[in-house]
Amino acid sequence: MPRSFTQLTMDERRIVSQMLQAKARLAQIASVLGRHRSTVHREIRRNWWHDKEVPQADGYWHVTAQTLYEQRRRSYRKLHQHPQLCHVVIDRLKAGWSPEQIAGRLKREPDAQHRLCHETIYRYVYSEDGQSQALARHLPERRRKRKPRYARRPRSLVFPDFMAIRNRPAQINDRGQFGHWEGDLMIFRKEYGQANIATLVERKSRYTVLFRNNDRQSKPIMGRLINELSALPHSARQSITFDRGFEFVSWRDLEAGMGTKAWFCDPQAPWQKGSVENMNKRVRRYLPRDTDLLSLPQQSVRSICERLNTTPRKCLDYRTPTEVFREQLVEIVSLPE
Repeated sequence: MPRSFTQLTMDERRIVSQMLQAKARLAQIASVLGRHRSTVHREIRRNWWHDKEVPQADGYWHVTAQTLYEQRRRSYRKLHQHPQLCHVVIDRLKAGWSPEQIAGRLKREPDAQHRLCHETIYRYVYSEDGQSQALARHLPERRRKRKPRYARRPRSLVFPDFMAIRNRPAQINDRGQFGHWEGDLMIFRKEYGQANIATLVERKSRYTVLFRNNDRQSKPIMGRLINELSALPHSARQSITFDRGFEFVSWRDLEAGMGTKAWFCDPQAPWQKGSVENMNKRVRRYLPRDTDLLSLPQQSVRSICERLNTTPRKCLDYRTPTEVFREQLVEIVSLPE
């Protein structure tokens, strides 16, 4: 069922103002109005009065809030109020101009009686009047419905739900099976460019692979990762767990390139790949955030990697990751086909 929304009335704004002065919480105000808490929050944020000359007058006042709302409403309906301006806008849309180009050109034309924001044009295009004239088909990106402003691209399509970490098999979770890795990127200070370090950790042996990338583009990173691991037997590179960073959107290259499955942490939960997060802290001892990676010899990265892999670990009964990794590889090679 489609969601409907109506603006707050003058009476509702009066209630909001009175309850704010009484120090009521947003949830209480929303309950009294029968509105969602987010609606009340947006109303206060949009119509909060800021007075530079008299800071004591700052606040939410229902009369002022209604005035601000009506001013915005008038600007949204400018094309309805001025038919000649609307005719000019429609002609330029049909000529292939974008709303931003139309608005920008009107500001430069000395004889233009009105000015517009490109957002006003978009609102008109997707209004009932604009849809009845099929104006959206003249836009550079022809959409029947408008995408929400500032909306992020839905990542559920990039990182499918069936590949979420909660669906990862138990033998991977309990580290009982060899050949399952975790991957991450270590980012450094912006003034040194986009260079970064990719970290790969095998979950059972804690064996670590480090390599440098000159940027954060996903395809080159995945290509380099495939080069690093493809020499291993398939049983030693069965899966890799990532977070949902844009650096890993080309995960399909793993399956196509070497048959390695990808798993993904839940949104905003990189701690779920704890092995590589722990290893990143260890690597930071040698590569702090202010390291200029582009001036760092590749041999230095290999030396750090070797030091980490030859250091005894308590979780491995004080064996080194290299020793455990080699033992597991020997077992794989010795297994009958």
